[in-house]
Amino acid sequence: MKTTDLFYTLALMQVEGVGDIVAKKLINHCGSAENIFQEKKSKLETIEGIGQILIKNLKNNAVFELAEKELQFIEKEQISTCFYQEDTYPNRLKHCIDGPVLLFSTGTINYENKKILSVVGTRQITSYGTDFCKQLIEDLAPLDPIIVSGFAYGVDIVAHQAAMDNNLQTIGVLAHGMNQIYPQSHKKYVSKMEQNGGFLTEFWSTSNPDKENFVRRNRIVAGMSEATIVIESANRGGSLITATLASDYNRDVFALPGRNTDKYSVGCNNLIKTQRAHLLTSAADILYILDWKASVESAKPVQKQLFVDLDIDEQKVFNYLLQNGKQQIDFIALECDLPIFKISSLLLNMELKGVVRPLQGKMFEAI
Repeated sequence: MKTTDLFYTLALMQVEGVGDIVAKKLINHCGSAENIFQEKKSKLETIEGIGQILIKNLKNNAVFELAEKELQFIEKEQISTCFYQEDTYPNRLKHCIDGPVLLFSTGTINYENKKILSVVGTRQITSYGTDFCKQLIEDLAPLDPIIVSGFAYGVDIVAHQAAMDNNLQTIGVLAHGMNQIYPQSHKKYVSKMEQNGGFLTEFWSTSNPDKENFVRRNRIVAGMSEATIVIESANRGGSLITATLASDYNRDVFALPGRNTDKYSVGCNNLIKTQRAHLLTSAADILYILDWKASVESAKPVQKQLFVDLDIDEQKVFNYLLQNGKQQIDFIALECDLPIFKISSLLLNMELKGVVRPLQGKMFEAI
């Protein structure tokens, strides 16, 4: 983005009454942020939803002083900027009506040809949630997804670390400006994060990690990803807000179930019970719902580590199909020495896990 375009866009975002939706409407009508400030009043009045008060606010020159100061910070700290009309802007976020006009980033983020998953949950993560989160990301690693989270305590930082441990890109979406890190105890992760992805925010250097900023931050986490995964959550919390936003954006939501006596499984169980989230038990569930099977096929040398939860009979059937190719269900039952009724159930479960697929003529093959 050219410096002049960035300057006027920054100025526009400081005009009282201009949020992301209004800013996009003005830019789309006038062609650029600079043109908005130069447009005649009579032309601005023809734009639906733009009233006299807002037009008056556009004449407030104080916004240029604020924009100049922020521009100096951006240049000094070498912050990357991304405009919502640019190719480098997260593609799925472009389709969110309230997506940020500008994003600021640091690190080595590369969205090209990447699957993006958001992982959220409680800050009070349990050993159950920790173990599942680590295993899930390890199992998804052959697909090379970008793991997005909020860089907070608990599920967030576990997801970021698991991504880095598996050499995946990971993005921390911040609820404040790039002049600080919150929580401060996570500063030790910054360097490695920027080598394996980086940080993203819509907030200026003048913004602190205030409570309301986290809710705004969550729409970026939900909007930029293909799906949002909730690892653990109490009955209320920011992760449930993110799940709701993801659903509103027509994204898939997955939730890890837990015992009904566990405080930090209540939120996930409710999401599943009310059909606002898919049941998540393994990486195979994500592959099945998101239809990532083609990607699994292209990763055959490492696909076996994706599915480590086959029972003895399922493994027997899987090995038989691997060795013998496409087979009819009757032959599978005969050669594996299993009753036909059991084979039908096994194959259905294995199909849901993404390790076999049905073909015409009651045939099955291993994936």
